[in-house]
Amino acid sequence: MLCGLWVAKNDNQVRGVMVAGSTALLIGAIWLTVYFVQQRNAGNHDAMLLTNSVMWFKPLNIAFSVGVDGISVVMILLSAIIVFTGTFASWQLEPMKKEYFLWFVLLSSGVFGFFISTDMFTMFMFYEVALIPMYLLIGVWGTGPKEYSAMKLTLMLMGGSALLVLGILGIYYFSGATTMDVIELARMHAMPKNIQNIFFPLVFIGFGVLGALFPFHTWSPDGHASAPTAVSMLHAGVLMKLGGYGCLRIAMFLMPDALEMWAPVFLVLTTISVVYGALSACVQTDLKYINAYSSVSHCGMVLFALVMTTQTAITGAILQMLSHGLMTALFFACIGMIYHRAGTRDVRYLGGLMKVIPFLAVSYVVAGLANLGLPGFSGFVAEMTIFIGSFENAGTFHRVATIIACTAIVITAVYILRVVGKILFQKIPNKKFFELHDATWDERFAIGCLIFCVAGLGLCPLFFENMIMDAVHPIFNHIITYIPNLGNL
Repeated sequence: MLCGLWVAKNDNQVRGVMVAGSTALLIGAIWLTVYFVQQRNAGNHDAMLLTNSVMWFKPLNIAFSVGVDGISVVMILLSAIIVFTGTFASWQLEPMKKEYFLWFVLLSSGVFGFFISTDMFTMFMFYEVALIPMYLLIGVWGTGPKEYSAMKLTLMLMGGSALLVLGILGIYYFSGATTMDVIELARMHAMPKNIQNIFFPLVFIGFGVLGALFPFHTWSPDGHASAPTAVSMLHAGVLMKLGGYGCLRIAMFLMPDALEMWAPVFLVLTTISVVYGALSACVQTDLKYINAYSSVSHCGMVLFALVMTTQTAITGAILQMLSHGLMTALFFACIGMIYHRAGTRDVRYLGGLMKVIPFLAVSYVVAGLANLGLPGFSGFVAEMTIFIGSFENAGTFHRVATIIACTAIVITAVYILRVVGKILFQKIPNKKFFELHDATWDERFAIGCLIFCVAGLGLCPLFFENMIMDAVHPIFNHIITYIPNLGNL
């Protein structure tokens, strides 16, 4: 796709490359999902499928190692869906369409590379590839205080990257390993507990910054609010999932002994993220800021479920990553399209949109209902799995934290229903709104695909839940091997 965009000479050729490339990505991701399920049904229970490894840098034993399990497969499918729908959501983008899509595809490449990597350093390299294009995509094509938002996002995520470098090198050297392969390092489990206690918070916070872990979340609302529509979709829908994925795959899987010391600390921080994000969304007036703080709450729920460390809760965390990726992409797509027409995202100056742009209005309602966890949509399945799994944890401290986090469900309903009522059903405040036109064919197609996915996951969750549980089970068993009484801390 990058090569095709590089040689494209006009907007139609750019669009053609993006449509062909994103369609091929989506077909490939669907094929991968079907193939993975067929292999599991045929009795292939290897930890990773489709593996390969090529040595890159022998002195540090860095290899280009790839492979997928159930978690990787659903994340790759999510990424392909967001890239595909983001292409159509950016159909009318101006200016410099070619340059915009070049950076967009590079960002997507980093995301895909991260999810298929099984070597720690290669995973980190793709992590950096996914972060760097965000600076230009927001700084050049964004809105509002875009330079400030782009710089803040980049500096905070680079700070997290610095912690990750220390953590990854600490795991490698103190394990006495001759490989950076994640599966092999977990099998060796050669890192002393006192050393794990030092490097676990570095890795968890390093990835947690991208997962909007309190108090390192402040880059997220500004970045969301200033980013172009498709970048917001990819940013919230996929990029923030790298945080939760890395916390599980690297921090918890490779340093399980340190959970005994650090789980209560991060449980407090993630509980604050869940409730604080929802409360902050209640007082915002900008539609993007409302959804951005909602994302802080929902991504906090992912990390919250991970540190609960029950098999059901971890499965719920991955489901929440998939669900939130779809529904927040739908939200940002609708918000971007409303802003393009109305010229404002301020709730105080919007109203009566159901009369003038009914398709976008109904789509916004669907996104809102999915966000607040209405049964039949993906949000309900994910959140119920998280809270049921969290309450399975026998510790009183854990159950109290679960009850506090559950209040976010009520708070979410408050801000979603308030905004829906205000911008869609109240009196039209501006006569110019009567001239607004509804969604075009490309916008309807993008939104329709996302609604289909949100409803599909909500109505038929077991297909994906079984894939996720297949991958979570060995990770969970590995963790409790070293901390069998984790639930009673």
